[in-house]
Amino acid sequence: MQDRVDARRWAIVVLAFTAIMLNYVDRQVIALLKPMLQSEFGWNDRDYSHMASAFQFCAAVSFLGTGWFIDRIGLRRGFAIGVAAWSIAGMAHAFVTSVAGFVGVRALLGAAESIGTPAQVKTAATYFPPEQRSVMLGIGNMASNFGAVLAPLTVPALALWLGWQAAFLITGGLGLVWVVVWLVVTPRTGSAAAPATDTPASRVPWGELLRDRRQWAVIAAKALSDQCWWFLLFFMPDLFHRMFALSQGELGLPIAFIYLLAALGSLSGGLLPTWLMARGVGMDRARKGSMLLYALLILPVPLVLFTGDAWVAASLLGLGLFAHQGFSTNVFAMTADIFPSRMIGTAIGIGAFAGNLSGMAMIEGAGFSLDAGYGYAPMLVGCGGSYLIGLALVHLLVPRLVLAEPGAARTTAPAH
Repeated sequence: MQDRVDARRWAIVVLAFTAIMLNYVDRQVIALLKPMLQSEFGWNDRDYSHMASAFQFCAAVSFLGTGWFIDRIGLRRGFAIGVAAWSIAGMAHAFVTSVAGFVGVRALLGAAESIGTPAQVKTAATYFPPEQRSVMLGIGNMASNFGAVLAPLTVPALALWLGWQAAFLITGGLGLVWVVVWLVVTPRTGSAAAPATDTPASRVPWGELLRDRRQWAVIAAKALSDQCWWFLLFFMPDLFHRMFALSQGELGLPIAFIYLLAALGSLSGGLLPTWLMARGVGMDRARKGSMLLYALLILPVPLVLFTGDAWVAASLLGLGLFAHQGFSTNVFAMTADIFPSRMIGTAIGIGAFAGNLSGMAMIEGAGFSLDAGYGYAPMLVGCGGSYLIGLALVHLLVPRLVLAEPGAARTTAPAH
């Protein structure tokens, strides 16, 4: 019976991984098709920035509700509703032709996709004990990178073969298939097979969280790291197009390489602190030491401005996103460690709200900088130093990280 429980846990992890991968495919389609759509519809860089910002703003605001939503109604139903909504919003891109239309569907996509982050963290906290969460979150955080690798290898080819509308319809439609499989595999809330930690919370204490220094540490870490991720997610294809004159068909390999390195960063971000803690290093030192290493690794990103070789630039940006994902995995794991399970979705949702607002500011800044002739320099310099600042604020706010549920053992229900 226990083997069946363990098999179901891993099936759920695979499904959560797949959902986040599809999440990042859906959100990256417009960035990969930017040159094609810009040529067809006559967008300028500010138009594109407004579309990206609409996504960011609606995602940011929605994070304040989706984290609460997933805590309040439970992981099984909440995740299914979120994936169905973002899949339909992704498919809707195929039916709009104006700037206002794209802004509208990007806003809907951003609002719906915001459920992915709290659902990912809550899946790890629900189905795995504390000593395994870092590795599970590292594996889960790789999903975004696999999506970012898969998208440039498939979306441009789909668009060139079947048209840009088909690229949106196919990628969005895969999410609806996922919803059916998720509802079949996951146990119903309240059943004997359902984990006790997926019980809907009767109350989510917002006021308590906002008075808690731990919550502000998560906010600081997310705000000062996510801005770099969102900027590169939306503008990296354009950066290679502008700086190295890569065509639509040539963008895929260097961008896929960058996100492959980012995926390895996610895995390392789970393995490194786990390895340190297994050798007697305390959680506080293991988490913060790992975050310091990743903050130092991202410092060379601005050197992209001084190379004329696309693959040297890809290596520098790949190292930067390797570091980002390692840092981000530890922020997620830190949140799951220092907050009780009934509050994790809300706590990470509030942090992600801050991260999306900072990402929106960076995206708008990129549009202004490009139109004003300053290029990508201000954003790349900002990315290089922001992680060290974020870590410093985490340490200032929470000088010592302490496990919120030290007595937690298994997070799955006992077999009956």
